[in-house]
Amino acid sequence: MTASEILKTYWKFDSFREPQRAIIDSVVAGKDTLALLPTGGGKSVCYQIPALMKPGICIVVSPLIALMKDQVRSLSEKGIKAIALTGGQRQEELSDLLDNAKFGDYKFLYLSPERLQTDWISERIKDLKVNLIAVDEAHCISQWGHDFRPAYRNISNLREFFPKVPVIALTATATAKVVSDIKEQLSMSDASVFQISFARTNIAYGLVEAQDKLHRSIEMLKQVSGTSIIYVRNRKACLEWSSLLESNGIPATYYHGGLSVKDKDTNMQQWMENKRRVMVATNAFGMGIDKPDVRLVIHVQLPENLENYYQESGRAGRDGNKSYAVLIKAPSDTAVAERQFLDVLPDRKFLLNVFVRLCNYFGIAYGDGYDETFAFNLNQFCQKYDLPVQKTFQSLQFLDRQAVLSFSTEFSASVTFQFTLPSKELIRYNSLNQKDEPIVLQLLRSYPGIHELAVKINVSQIAKRSGKPESEVIALMEKMHHLGIGEFKSQSQDATVVFHEAREDEHTINRVSGFLKQENLRKKEQLESVINYASGNESCKARELLSYFGEESTDCGICSYCVSKSRKSAGPRNLKKSILHLLTQSQMDSRMLESATQTGIDQLLPVLEELLESGTIGLTETNTYILIQK
Repeated sequence: MTASEILKTYWKFDSFREPQRAIIDSVVAGKDTLALLPTGGGKSVCYQIPALMKPGICIVVSPLIALMKDQVRSLSEKGIKAIALTGGQRQEELSDLLDNAKFGDYKFLYLSPERLQTDWISERIKDLKVNLIAVDEAHCISQWGHDFRPAYRNISNLREFFPKVPVIALTATATAKVVSDIKEQLSMSDASVFQISFARTNIAYGLVEAQDKLHRSIEMLKQVSGTSIIYVRNRKACLEWSSLLESNGIPATYYHGGLSVKDKDTNMQQWMENKRRVMVATNAFGMGIDKPDVRLVIHVQLPENLENYYQESGRAGRDGNKSYAVLIKAPSDTAVAERQFLDVLPDRKFLLNVFVRLCNYFGIAYGDGYDETFAFNLNQFCQKYDLPVQKTFQSLQFLDRQAVLSFSTEFSASVTFQFTLPSKELIRYNSLNQKDEPIVLQLLRSYPGIHELAVKINVSQIAKRSGKPESEVIALMEKMHHLGIGEFKSQSQDATVVFHEAREDEHTINRVSGFLKQENLRKKEQLESVINYASGNESCKARELLSYFGEESTDCGICSYCVSKSRKSAGPRNLKKSILHLLTQSQMDSRMLESATQTGIDQLLPVLEELLESGTIGLTETNTYILIQK
């Protein structure tokens, strides 16, 4: 099939967005290709369609487990065979997946860059008939990028394995310095580069100063109809803001990394189907989310860097209609952000302490631990060793980026099961409960010792092999537990740790300490850019964002600066007319007038004082303004 036919067959679109077709043509022609497309620009299609046009399998390197799972699920729903090598999978399971990749007519193999560090996996990958290498989130390969992961440098091994196979690198956020570094690290000196403007001309970027952020957010939600996202700092704030919005008559739900998969899916579905208007979320929310009709994105705290802010605010207006992205800032936010993002940065001494404590916590001896997986509760760990939670969290995330270990913060459950019923009785149970038989048989086949001792169950694997949903697998084990057929235990955990190398304490930390210094310096510089952006409405906000990414532009005309500039040029006379017109309809306080006129309080108050002094308006006991009839 042609590219257009594949697009129509699997994606149900009649035409490509610019410059998708040109990128696809470049890849099909066998050229190395670098694509810089803004959030929502349709990056995945640019490698998926060329891969479907050629015999063989496409290797996709991606840093995020959740994103890989989302892509595999999306492709599978289209009838396209795809698999992912993610963290926490046992060697036997990985081997089976690689067999499927080689013999099962699969078109896509997703894997994390850390997987390329495992020699036997690399050897197995060499045997695949690869038609394309896709590097997603390619900015991670650059030490100047906002999410540098040294493990991305392992992608150079793929170039050695498959020297004639083209590489496509994709990213949504990269400065000119990062683009140059990507090309160098991936040996793409002759690459075709496609870059469209980062400008989102339908998004009005706003910077608003307010102490009462909830009140300000509610006012915006009243002014802007449609679906919205409010980004908050932590899990606790998710629940609090969602509850407060609900109590103010605004249907809301929430999303953070600590929710179970079931709760995430439920909350997401309610929001996607417009049963809940507002999604209150941490930055764990966003990857793979493509809801076109989001009209308003509000950040109520300063983001860590402008790359994240651009991506998160860019979830507004993907249908091309006018939308708003607003950052609400209080005077204390700069100091709060410095405490949140800079004071928690670990130094080498602290990092070493965390790593040694972590190994001791799991009972890992020196020289051991390679490829071992552990359930982990961060708060319990920090309490045991009297460690600050946020600084410890940053340390574990850094070790994750350095591929020393994988630190997954998704809520999950560790499940163990043992059959206590004799084999003959189990056969009788199957004959009487035939709908349960596929799951029971897969438990027996996958875990030969399940009669003798309790074994840890890979629920997703049993579900896949039996053709049943995960919820049904869990429900059956619980039922058999209550019937006395087996022993079922489930222990919740808020994280999983997988060690990618043996414990070597000082040697391990010395190897990565140089990267730690670089990363800390980079984070300070990035936060400084955020603070400058949030310092005031003294220039076009869209222009400031584009300038950060090395793109020149003119004033957008719709951001908070451009709108205030336009109002200032209109003068206080027009503001007077607006106030008087509003007060002919009802009494209003200063907040209501500020919102209705979309004017800053510093501009509004002098006009109100002038109208009060002239006796044109009055102030009631409840601090609302009224029009005085003469």
